[in-house]
Amino acid sequence: MRRSRTRTRTRTRLACAVALALGAAFLSPGVPSAAAADPYQVLVFSKTAGFRHDSIPAGIAALQQLGADNDFTVTATEDATAFTPANLADYEAVVFLSTTGDVLNDTQQSALKGYVDGGGGFVGVHAAADTEYDWPEYEDLVGAWFQSHPAIQEARLTTEDHVHPATAHLDDTWTRTDEWYNYRSNPRDSVHVLQSLDESSYSGGEMGGDHPITWCHEQQRGRSFYTGLGHTTESFADPDVRQLLLGGVQYAAGAVEADCTAGDPGPDPGGDSAEAEAYTSSSGVQSAAHGSASGGATLGYIDDGDWAGYSSLDTAGATAFTATVSSAGAGGTIEIRSGSATGPLLGSVDVAPTGGWETFTEVTTTLTAGTGPLFLRFTGGAGALFDVDRFTLTRAPATEDEGSSNVHLFYYPWYGTPEGPAGSWRHWQQGGHTPPDAIGADLYPKLGPYDSGDIAGAVDTSFNEWHEGSSIEPASSTPPPGHGYETFEGAYGKTGEAAETAYLDRTAYWADRFEQQLRQRR
Repeated sequence: MRRSRTRTRTRTRLACAVALALGAAFLSPGVPSAAAADPYQVLVFSKTAGFRHDSIPAGIAALQQLGADNDFTVTATEDATAFTPANLADYEAVVFLSTTGDVLNDTQQSALKGYVDGGGGFVGVHAAADTEYDWPEYEDLVGAWFQSHPAIQEARLTTEDHVHPATAHLDDTWTRTDEWYNYRSNPRDSVHVLQSLDESSYSGGEMGGDHPITWCHEQQRGRSFYTGLGHTTESFADPDVRQLLLGGVQYAAGAVEADCTAGDPGPDPGGDSAEAEAYTSSSGVQSAAHGSASGGATLGYIDDGDWAGYSSLDTAGATAFTATVSSAGAGGTIEIRSGSATGPLLGSVDVAPTGGWETFTEVTTTLTAGTGPLFLRFTGGAGALFDVDRFTLTRAPATEDEGSSNVHLFYYPWYGTPEGPAGSWRHWQQGGHTPPDAIGADLYPKLGPYDSGDIAGAVDTSFNEWHEGSSIEPASSTPPPGHGYETFEGAYGKTGEAAETAYLDRTAYWADRFEQQLRQRR
């Protein structure tokens, strides 16, 4: 389904010819290919203790057909007693197909965790994220838990990895109809994102513009793959969805190799770097395979007026932009904008022809203050302009007085869902208590200075802001007497240091959500 544009380049045609020649050599009879992997078995589990999806039978049938065509055998079951170490040892991968609720007991959970950690594979499809909320390790296994969803509707997906077998067949963008999950946390830092949703293309996205929907990651010695696709029965008749599932199963089973290293490239000291081809929205541009480039590809096929957006890169605080570029074309200009492709112009830098698509150079420019996600817009003459490899936003170094030690953020850890067994959201251990006689977390200094910028006493999501001198104190290992404060012990089903870490990590998550909502209101 990979789309192509009418304009081609000599270097692309040459690369294809070389790749075909090398492929023929490497796939000679003496070297087995991925297709020559030994037959193996896959367990498909579809037990539900909550909502049951009508699409489950179609999903089972699709996986069975994929297995028949690709040398693996599918065993479908809703019997949780299948989860024993001895039985799981017969399978190379286990698929949770739209499971919901509490479907495994403690012994069965232990068997699944040991199986994957020991080298097995896990595949989660759609409502697999709406499963096992009382088992903290399951969130690590699946990647993220379900939060909510809007009505079924059409949305645009961005392919972030064109190499992984689950997404190598897809275009840069893919528009389809499904039920689009929001997740309780953004898994990007702990998984390798394969696809994300463009929240501007549909109604009801609540992930702040960075919305992973398909991902993979290493799990100890094993492998995990998850996709949020698959609510509708029609999904499993779609050849592109089937290929995505096939690639996910083959990766999880170890039948094909793939890079699922967790997390995106981290920020460079004093800035944020990104591969230019890892855009989350675009017009006109495409990823161009380029062996000598960072990451093996560049942002290419750039014509006058094209643009690329990066929802996870905030222009706030950016003082300079630096990019690695090449051009055997006309050259042109990179415009650095915030918020949208037509948003405020923060700076621009000219790109002159470098003498070849393989000849790279660096260009840089200073930036004025901006807010909102980064957008790059490209201008120039007719025809191909240039390629962009990796770029960096330089940020002003943090100062010691940044933030305020006098602002405390009072936090309620929540559990459950409005539709859950409890019937409503509940506070962990504290029932319906209100400040100050309830549990709180002081984000300073444990999580660093934090100042929401809102007025004192304002309430947003699950926060109250309190200033120094109030009676609010943090939950801690040894809480002060009075006010009914709790220890960290037992938070999110954990004990000891793990409980403190879980509590503070969740606090940091909500602090980020609070900050996102505050920026949107401004």
